Amino acid sequence: MQGRVLLLNGSSWEPLAVVSVARAINLILSGKAIVIENTSKVLKTVSTTFPVPSVIALRRYINVPRRRAHWSRKGVLARDNYTCIYCGVRPSDVQRSKLMSKSDFTVDHVVPRSRGGKDTWTNTACACYGCNHRKGDRMPAEAGMKMAWEPKTPRTSYLVIAIGSGPEAWRQYIEVGGDEF
Repeated sequence: MQGRVLLLNGSSWEPLAVVSVARAINLILSGKAIVIENTSKVLKTVSTTFPVPSVIALRRYINVPRRRAHWSRKGVLARDNYTCIYCGVRPSDVQRSKLMSKSDFTVDHVVPRSRGGKDTWTNTACACYGCNHRKGDRMPAEAGMKMAWEPKTPRTSYLVIAIGSGPEAWRQYIEVGGDEF
């Protein structure tokens, strides 16, 4: 019973946590949660077969205080979905007759470290190597570059991990680059 399941809050469908398949099935069987989406896998017991859920929601809403997201390079790249904040290039795009990969992206400091810029969610963004090199140790305006969006702090740390490594079915429940962050 390996795998992960996205747990949503009741009525609001706000992402709460990523739980194990065993925990998800326990919540469903006890009547505390309902299945929103299933995977193509099944769990077989001696007498019953259960479809393995991908997304579940609690039957009742629970009040959860806001959790602070901890900054990380991997988190910034996942938050921005490996999309350059300046030119908009993505890993699947071809640039200068070369297919871009995730390793071609780095974290850019909007206010450079040499000018007091910190490792914070609002001061860092994903940038392709070319744009990051072109901007260098300058502010975007000084380099004649415009940001496609404003970097924001995600609401919870686990969302950043889930976006980067979770199933495609989770994306519609976790806003990428929107107000959820």
